[in-house]
This record gives sequence, structure tokens and C-alpha cells, in this order.
Amino acid sequence: MPLTADMRRSIDQIRDYLFGGGYPDPMSNAEQLSFLFFFYLFESIDDENQQRAAMLNQPCTSLFSGDWTLRNPATSVMASSVREGSLTATVLQTGTPTVPRSLFRWSVWAADLSGDALVHFVRDEVFPFFTEIGEAGAHNFMRGARLGISEPTVLAQVISLVDGLGLDQADSDTKGDLFEHVLRQIKQAGELGQFRTPRHIIRSIVEMIDPQVGETLYDPAAGTAGFLVAAYNHIRLTHSSPEAIVEAEVEGKLQRRGLGDRLQPDALRTLQGATFFGNDVDPKMVRLATMNLALRGLPNVRILQRNVLTTAIDEERRAELGLPAEGFHVVLANPPFSGRVDKDRIVEEVRIGTTSSTELLFLKYMLDSLRPDGRAAVIVPEGVLFGSTAAHKTLRRQLVEDNRVDAVLSLPGGVFQPYSGVKTSVLFFRKGSRTRHVLFLHTDDDGYELDANHDTPIAADDLPHLSNVYARREEAWTRWEAREPAAEWDEKWWFADAAALGDNDYNLSAGRYRPMSEAQAEHQSPRELLDELSALEDEIAKELETLRIAMQEFGP
Repeated sequence: MPLTADMRRSIDQIRDYLFGGGYPDPMSNAEQLSFLFFFYLFESIDDENQQRAAMLNQPCTSLFSGDWTLRNPATSVMASSVREGSLTATVLQTGTPTVPRSLFRWSVWAADLSGDALVHFVRDEVFPFFTEIGEAGAHNFMRGARLGISEPTVLAQVISLVDGLGLDQADSDTKGDLFEHVLRQIKQAGELGQFRTPRHIIRSIVEMIDPQVGETLYDPAAGTAGFLVAAYNHIRLTHSSPEAIVEAEVEGKLQRRGLGDRLQPDALRTLQGATFFGNDVDPKMVRLATMNLALRGLPNVRILQRNVLTTAIDEERRAELGLPAEGFHVVLANPPFSGRVDKDRIVEEVRIGTTSSTELLFLKYMLDSLRPDGRAAVIVPEGVLFGSTAAHKTLRRQLVEDNRVDAVLSLPGGVFQPYSGVKTSVLFFRKGSRTRHVLFLHTDDDGYELDANHDTPIAADDLPHLSNVYARREEAWTRWEAREPAAEWDEKWWFADAAALGDNDYNLSAGRYRPMSEAQAEHQSPRELLDELSALEDEIAKELETLRIAMQEFGP
């Protein structure tokens, strides 16, 4: 069942109702909705577990069996009577402080409770109930969770709208698309410079990196797990028969989806339990990522709450967490831009000189996280490619001389609107070996209007063609070598060899090496010129800030 217009409207109604009811923070609202989705879905999950156990003649105790000791008997609600399977709730005044756990089924409490009784029961009992369940599992995304909607009318209306979504009848793709629609409402960047990566950009990057069954995939700044979800969908699509591939409209564009019917049981178990790994420093992001993965059919993927720049994990702890000792096959990430970390807190493994810039430290960390010949695709601000500090040059030299940079995909300015106007590129590299030449790919259009919201679909889209060039980059290199240097080169891709990179302080900015005739130079896109100037301005501002901090530390 595809995501319907009615479902989208229901989510928009929830958003509008929360905003109008005095809850304007989209991040917090998305987190609250993830909790309500979990409460709603858990009843059907528990029922399915009971049915499966009965079919296999195996014991299985429902998590709704037995009694629950009320955490706050003075204000919590309990059943005074049960009528036709529904709950008639009253505020507990006297009597036993225990109630049947069956009252925690969504179909019971969400149907009959209202007013203050609803707020009290959800806040004081439902949240602790599901937190206890989470603590018994492989990971607990409910840890520290609390109800953030205290207005009874607003909570009742939101619960009614969630109930009307019919999530238990939807397949995993529809559930995931619905949750992505929730996440799209988050339109502000975080304090460390993190923000939601456009899903069409993620899908293009994943298609280019082409993850395979049996490989381990890692996102050390997972956010809402967009890269991990896209990688899972890509693998399912590549292991689907033609009749198991459908097209769904997502964000105004048709997207191919595969059911993964050609995945063998062992491969499916590997995907669900030993393939995807991630971290995020923000507990809200960890919860959103966990819910996003669970709705997509990956409930056992563990997203750690961790700042990889300030904490290290020893071999024993890595083994406990099931992390591959030799490193990851694939790293996919959009690490925070423009953030800085206290120098005293940076772990030794990721240090690059004296820099505290998160984009450089993350890049170093991701390079070190790869296994030999492991590959990465990382979104970076343009300044990483041409910055003139010692840390910038050292990191680029390591990438080029001690590893293999395969390609740089230059994205148009405005791709990350409305979060940020920063100009970005995607670095594709492998650990080990040495760079012979780098493929530069230039994007003018990404399929969406490059305006303040970046959400209006347009026909112009360079990404599919450039993705194909990347897949056939050795053929492209042969064609590049055979070209006539003096002739016009009107392709949106070109190469630079290692010698040229070394002569330019290992500058990896695509524009530095673009073959351009006199006519092309005269007609260079004004938008492209503005993007280049903006990137230079951002980098100058960062270097001035670094200098200011250094002067404060060491004095005049």
C-alpha cells in the first residue's frame, strides 16, 4: 500500500494541531510522534509474536500479560470496569496500586481515556511501561523519554489522528515513507551544524557506492538514519525480480522500490542484524533514527548515542557491541558542518594538527574507520576541498597519496536549503593504495528547484547521468585520455591526475581542473560563480575564526 494523500494530510494535520496548540518545535514533535507510533504498533507486534509462537509450538508470553505496579497511584488511571473489551477509566483514589498490563494496549487506553486522565496515564504509566520493555531489548530508544504534550485536548486529538493512520495495516515502505514525511517538517539545523540530508541526494550517493549483501555499512553521524535506510532499500532493489519492483511517488518524483524477493534467508538475516551501524551525539536523533529503521523492517539495528570525536571504543567494547574489528566495508555520511569541538576533548586518534573543525575531524575518523580497500562517500563543505590551513592540506595529502580518491561530486548551491546555503561536494574514496586520477562530476540541477525551500520537482536532473559516469569511470578515463586537448569539452565531468593535484596543494575543488574554452569561460553560469564565491567566503570566515581563537589562547 503506497503512502496516500490522506495519510500525508493526516500528518500535516498533526503538525498544524501541535503548532497551534503551543508546540512549535518540529524536532520535539517528531520525537513525540515516534513514541506514539511505537505505542500504537507494539500491540500488533506482540500479537504477531504470539501467533508465530503458536504456529511453531513454542512458548511466548505476551508483554501485556500480568500486572503493572502504578508508578504514580495518586494521579494515574485504572480500570474501574471493563465493558465489551474497552476501558472505562477513572482517577485512582484508593485501593490497590496495580492494574492489568493489558490496559497498556493502545486499543484500550487510547480509545477511552480523555482529559487530564489521558495525560496522567500516558505521562506517568505508558512511558515508563514501554521504557521498561525497551530496557529488556537489544537497545532502548525509550531511555530518558518523556511525554512532551501536556495539553489534554491536543494530546487527545493527536492520538486520534495517529489511530486513524492505520499503521498496522501498512507495509514497511509505507510506514517509512510516512515517518519520512514527519521528518521533512524538521527545517532547522542543529547546534553542531547537522541537518537533514535531502533523500534524493542520499539515494544518488548510495547508488554510486553500490553496497552489497555481506558488507558492513556505517554512518558515524547518522541523524535520522537516511543513509542506512537508503542502503537497505538499494540492496533490496538489486535483489528483486522484475515483478517484485514497483514505482512509488516520493517527494514529487517516482522512485523504484524492490521487495527483495531474491534475498535468501541467510542474506536477509545478515541485513537485519549484522550490516548496518551508526552513531549520533543527539539522543533525539538516536530515537528518530531507531524508529525510522524499525518502521523500514530493521528493528534490531543499534544506533549508539556517542560523539566519535570525543570518545573512543576499545576492542573489548567493540566486540560487546558487535562492531567489526577490522573496520567497515562502507562508510556513508553527512557529518556536521561548521561545528567545533573543545580541543582538550578530542580523542588522539582523530587529531589533525591543532584543528577543532568537525568537518575535518570527522573525515579523518571516517578514513580510519574503513577496513583496507573499504570505500566511503562523504558530503563535505566546499572549503574542505581547497582550505589553506595546515590541517586541510595534511588531510588532503593523506587522501591522495596514501589512499585512493575515486571522485568528487560537486553539488549545486542551495541543495541544503532551507537548513543552510553552504556549497557542498561529495568525496568518494577508498582506504589504501594511491590516487592515480580523480573523476570530477559537476551538478547544475538535482531535480528540484534551487530556491529557499528546495522541494519543488523539476525535470532538469544531472544526477542520473553523473551516477552512470561514475559507475563507468574507467571507460570515462579512456575517453578523457583520448580527447583532443584543444577541442571543446562540454561534458559535466572531467579528470585530473595525481601530478596535477600535487601541484595544487592537493586541491580537490572540481572548478580548479575544469577544462574551459574561451567561450565557456565567458558564459560561466552566474549561479556557479556565486557558489564559488560563497564557498570562498565561508572558508575565509572559518580561518579568521580559527586565528581569533588561537590569539585568545596564546595571547598577544
